[in-house]
Amino acid sequence: MPSETLPRPAPISNDEYRARRRRLMDQLPDDSAILLPGAALVTRSRDSEFPFRQDSDFHYLTGFPEPDALLLLLPGRDAGESMLFCQDRDPTLEAWTGIRLGAEGAVRVHGVDQAFENAERDARLAELLDGRHALYLPLGDSNALALAEEVRGELAGRARRGAVAPSAFADVSELLHEQRLVKSKAELALMRHAGAISARAHVRAMGAVLPGLMEWQLQAELEHEFRWQGGSGPAYASIVGGGCNACVLHYIENHALLEDGALVLIDAGAEFDLYAGDITRTFPVNGRFSEAQRALYEVVLVAQERAVGAIRPGVTLAMIHEGVVHDLTAGLIQLGLLEGDVQARIEDDSYKRFYLHSTSHWLGLDVHDVGSYRLEGQPRALLPGMVLTVEPGLYVPADDDVPEAFRGIGIRIEDDVAVTVDGHEVLTAGVPKRVADIEALMSRK
Repeated sequence: MPSETLPRPAPISNDEYRARRRRLMDQLPDDSAILLPGAALVTRSRDSEFPFRQDSDFHYLTGFPEPDALLLLLPGRDAGESMLFCQDRDPTLEAWTGIRLGAEGAVRVHGVDQAFENAERDARLAELLDGRHALYLPLGDSNALALAEEVRGELAGRARRGAVAPSAFADVSELLHEQRLVKSKAELALMRHAGAISARAHVRAMGAVLPGLMEWQLQAELEHEFRWQGGSGPAYASIVGGGCNACVLHYIENHALLEDGALVLIDAGAEFDLYAGDITRTFPVNGRFSEAQRALYEVVLVAQERAVGAIRPGVTLAMIHEGVVHDLTAGLIQLGLLEGDVQARIEDDSYKRFYLHSTSHWLGLDVHDVGSYRLEGQPRALLPGMVLTVEPGLYVPADDDVPEAFRGIGIRIEDDVAVTVDGHEVLTAGVPKRVADIEALMSRK
């Protein structure tokens, strides 16, 4: 039976997009410019393309949903500071692939100051950039760099007629990514919704799993819920790892049998209006944890809940990770997977045999979102509006020196957490993670 559809949050307003562009331009001198390309269609096979997904930086500044667009920001220009170049209107092509907004639609719908179709781009770019001394662009984007070099070369060729080419290229990415790191109220509403959709999908998977199903069948349950709730689909390749497949951190084949007595680890999240959800849950295929599974799971759960509880302004991701490492190492010693003193096993990296990754990453328009983790060489303090994951895990190899009951068990528990003024908000609390709650949910099948 189809599930209830959640009410959709409001989209980002044009006023907010304008404010983002204004904030970015305010950091630059008046004789500078910003050149930022959008994403292009990518061929999947012959004459079919992958579903289009806009470049995250471009979306952040425009909300414009079409491929092959270009944003030009010109601080201090009287005739308009934000210019968008977009696909030409073409009735024949639009009959096949859908209506294009065109220049008039870009201004009317998305609130840029001016827009031109791509047929005019080459003729207008040099004119618009004449006299701009510094050109900011994503220097890691070869297409953007080639376009900037082309325009600079054209203006240099007109120097005898008074044209002034940009004398320097600078990377816009760091400024833009620092701006993206702290989310607005509207962004948090979208991320809260992405988290809620993702949570419902995990609950659905817990309710659907049975011994004898294939991993891809649980993947289908998850991704059906993503789409049913209005998401564009998964925010990243869904991981559904049964048994020892859970010990492969980025296992995405999802082609194995789910066996009675095994655990299944699901790491999957919905994308909604380009914002990502990211949840991991681990649960028993038959609905009941074994004694060893429960013992290892409780170690991870204690570490995860304590880490989530520590999130507040002023804390750093390094502090959160250090606490998780301590808790996991102590648990490994208690279960006999490590021996000796907790601090000694941390210092000699013994725990890394079972815990291979960091505890957190930023979350937003990208599942591993942008923004520096360090400032002036030091771990940066959390601020209200930042969103991060908390995802400790233990992955026990099936080696002869490991107690047999624990061999091949992989467990990870992950939630999405927003930093608030006085603490934190768990955006993915809608899916259970305590043993009793998971088993109670699964017993209702």
